[in-house]
Order: sequence, then C-alpha cells, then structure tokens
Amino acid sequence: MFPTGTSGAALLILRISVAATMVVEGKPVWVSITSLWMLIVFLLPATSLVVGFLTPYSSILCCILQFAVLLKTGGSNGFPIAMSILNGAAVAILGPGAYSVDARIFGRHLLIIPPRT
Repeated sequence: MFPTGTSGAALLILRISVAATMVVEGKPVWVSITSLWMLIVFLLPATSLVVGFLTPYSSILCCILQFAVLLKTGGSNGFPIAMSILNGAAVAILGPGAYSVDARIFGRHLLIIPPRT
C-alpha cells in the first residue's frame, strides 16, 4: 500500500505533477475570480496532494476541479488537462506511496499481541 524505493519516488513525482498541472492550468480560472475562497479551493487540494495527506480524496478533488476547468475554458489546451485528470485518477487508485503524510499516519504499525496466561 505504501511502496518505498523507486516506486515510492515515482508516486511522489506523479503527485507533484498532478498538483502542478492543476495549479498552472487552473490559473486562468482562479485569476479571473477575485474571491479568496476560489484560490483556496485550488491550492488546498494541490498542497494536500503534494505532501500526501488524504491522497485518494485530494486526487479525486483535483480531478473534479480540472474537469471543471476543462469545461470552463471550452476545451482549449484540453490535452494536458485531460492527461492530468488521468494521472490524478491513477494516483487515487495507486495511493500515496511511502513518502507521504498518509504513510506516516496510516502506514505499517507493529502489532504486539500479548501471550495468553
């Protein structure tokens, strides 16, 4: 569930690329809106995805936001956004990897069962 080594590093790179694409491709949408809440809506799941906190939920939220950006922009520059949506879906399915907050919180724990007396 939380692979280490090169697999964990690859998942970290994938999480960063999805978050970066969401922020960069979503910039035309949230720059045109003057609300601070809209900026938080874009940056909070991206930040959560980079650090690996609640990764499946963050990546699904990133996919939904990117799909909304794709619809709002009318499909211009749609291929990078579509690929980022697919990458976000892959992160949601694969999980965060060992280099994440999720691995620290929900990772392997040593369970010691006391002997029966």
